Amino acid sequence: MRTRTAGTSRRTSVAAAMAVLVLGLTTACGGGDSGGDGDKPAKPDAAADATAEANDPKDPGQVSEPPALEEQPKTVDPKVKGVGAGGGKELTETELAAAVLATGDVSTFKVDPMDGPPAQGENADDPACAPLTAMINGKPEPVASAAVYRQLLGAKTGRPAISEFLTTHGTQGAISLLSRLGDAVKACENGFKGSGAGSSSTYSAVKRIDVPKAGDDTLAYQVTGDFEGDPVPLVFHVVRVGGTVATFYTANLEGTATPEIPSILLATQAAKLK
Repeated sequence: MRTRTAGTSRRTSVAAAMAVLVLGLTTACGGGDSGGDGDKPAKPDAAADATAEANDPKDPGQVSEPPALEEQPKTVDPKVKGVGAGGGKELTETELAAAVLATGDVSTFKVDPMDGPPAQGENADDPACAPLTAMINGKPEPVASAAVYRQLLGAKTGRPAISEFLTTHGTQGAISLLSRLGDAVKACENGFKGSGAGSSSTYSAVKRIDVPKAGDDTLAYQVTGDFEGDPVPLVFHVVRVGGTVATFYTANLEGTATPEIPSILLATQAAKLK
């Protein structure tokens, strides 16, 4: 346990509000199919749990440390077979659905369907940062010819919650996507603003993260959201195989530490695409 200040509840509510703005946690903790709730986004479990603890009269202001990642496999399961995307094959939506990570591919994660992003997303105030808001919107650019969306949850605890979207762009389009994204990470390191659908967001910093290479190309970076002075780290890991791009996203709603995305997820997804 760690003691939080009186601002804990405010930070938790701000983090929950922020999660509604980005693709991953609007559904990743609440289920992929909308069911009877229509388009109403589910409240993130992490924020809900933190709020419940903070309101505990026996222990006000106390919030549990985020649970550690389960021990991950060290290598890709040799039974994983690729679909030929590494040869430049442009996958259809049906082929993407067969190639995207599924329960059993990585033993420590279960995988469920996830709704695609809303029609309207954010636009960056600086055109140089547009590739970053495109990722936040769940619609990497250049525009994909096909896409599928999944939620990955820790098999034992449901934590961490990681979102994945698998998109087809053609080889040159996919190469351009990662190149433009890398340029945006450099150009927007001091932050940027996004707006859309009657709301605005502030991102205070962007930085590149070192990760093991997977597939033909790999890029990882953190965007730090700044909501009413509360920093919320968002992390994206992107891997390209031929003309297909896999994007993994997660956020830390409970603190300022960079959230982890296990590299075995990228390696296994790359193996399923090759």
